Order: sequence, then C-alpha cells, then structure tokens
Amino acid sequence: MPAWQPLLDWWFGSASSAAEVAAQRSGLWFGYSDSQDDEARRRFGDQVEQALAGGLQDWADDAQGWLALILLLDQLPRMIGRNTPKAFVGDARAQQLVRQGLARDMERQLDSIRQVFVYLVLEHTEDLPTQNQAVERFRVLRDAQPEGEREPFDGFLDFAVRHQQVIARFGRFPHRNAILGRPSSAAEQVYLDEPGSGF
Repeated sequence: MPAWQPLLDWWFGSASSAAEVAAQRSGLWFGYSDSQDDEARRRFGDQVEQALAGGLQDWADDAQGWLALILLLDQLPRMIGRNTPKAFVGDARAQQLVRQGLARDMERQLDSIRQVFVYLVLEHTEDLPTQNQAVERFRVLRDAQPEGEREPFDGFLDFAVRHQQVIARFGRFPHRNAILGRPSSAAEQVYLDEPGSGF
C-alpha cells in the first residue's frame, strides 16, 4: 500500500459515486469538529510536518500521491491549526505544487470529486487571477458531470464564485484578518459584521 493511501481512504471514504462521497464526507471536509481535528492531528500530523518541511516530494510523481500531498499542505493544516496562523502555513507550498501538477495535466488522472481538492487550493489564494482560474475550473468540472451527479458540484462552483467576489472586492479574505493579526479596514469590518461573511 502506498504511504499516502490511508489519508486518501480517510478523506474520501469508500462510496463509489461523487454524489455519495460528497454526502458521506462533507462533514469531515467542511464541518468543524474537535474530534475530527484531533483525529487529523493524531493520524496524519507527522506527515503534515514532513510535507511542510519540504519532504514527501516523491509523492508528487503519482497523481494520487500528488493529491495526498496537496491535502497535507492545504486541508489538514486548516484542521490541525484551526483558528491560528498555522492554518495557512502550507498554502504557498500547496499553490506551487498545484501549479506544477496542473502544468502536467495531473488532475486529469483523478476522478471528479478528487479534482475538487486540487482546485480548492486555487480558491484559497488571495489573488484575483487565481480566483478567476478556480471559478473557471469548477465551472468546467460541474458541466462535465452527469445530470444526477451535478448537485454537489453546483455547490462547489457557488463557493468558488463567492470566494472570487470577496477577493475582487477586498483583495484578501477579511475573515482571516483577526487570525493573522491584520487590521481590518472600515469596509472590511462592515462586511465582517454581516451574517455568513466567513467561509
């Protein structure tokens, strides 16, 4: 078994269709649970630290390993370091890894629900051209789904558009300001006071 397989099994489960995977795992992906964060830390914390230190680069030679390394740099720090600056510590490395893989069309070797977590790295950037790229890739991905599989991908696209709009408006994600010690502008504070302003 490849070293990355336990992480992928945990993250995606065993359902066969994209809609079933999303239904079963969305609580893990987008929910907030101390027990899930603790499990991520206990089971994969060592691998996260290796990835953040520049290790496990050989994983990126295989599409599935590349995806797992992306998760270690982008998704798991957001769980292990939730509400601290450590949540974003792997972003720059994840973005570089994604750019390198997309240049080689590695995402085409992944099924559609796994491609989502490649494109989420683009969505996490505080950079409008990259946000535009994220929206376009999520739109193409959604349009490629069979009719009965589209619902979760409509949601992924909607969130990509919402992230893009925030970056177009502010040039950064205001909901990160407090965590990163950045002062909020008056306009950002008005936005932050609105219900549902965070992601």
